[in-house]
Amino acid sequence: MTQATVRKPRPKFLALHEIRLPLPGIVSILHRVSGAGLFLFLPFLLYLFDRSLGSPESFAAYQSIVANPLVKIILLGLLWAYLHHFCAGIRFLFLDLNKGVDLQAARSSSRIVLVVSIALTVIIGARLW
Repeated sequence: MTQATVRKPRPKFLALHEIRLPLPGIVSILHRVSGAGLFLFLPFLLYLFDRSLGSPESFAAYQSIVANPLVKIILLGLLWAYLHHFCAGIRFLFLDLNKGVDLQAARSSSRIVLVVSIALTVIIGARLW
């Protein structure tokens, strides 16, 4: 054992700001965050849905709520969360089928998920704004 490998000592404190995740890791974390966000905002979306279908007076209340710029930004964020969660879910289904598991394919599919979800959010958001 003359050529023993020298190990660097592990850090005592984990510096999260210094960790650089690869793109597939970022897409995976965003998939989880978008799913949690959609779940947490589900009561708000159901409330808006109820306001839009109840009566002409409740539809007018719905329109006044949705006309608020802050609500529009929240709805735009929820639209991105839905589209990202959908696209990343399709990517993960393919990964479960062992399609695109090598490094280059995983990186390119992660890039595709980000680009498609942002592009669809911009297109649909501009149409609905």
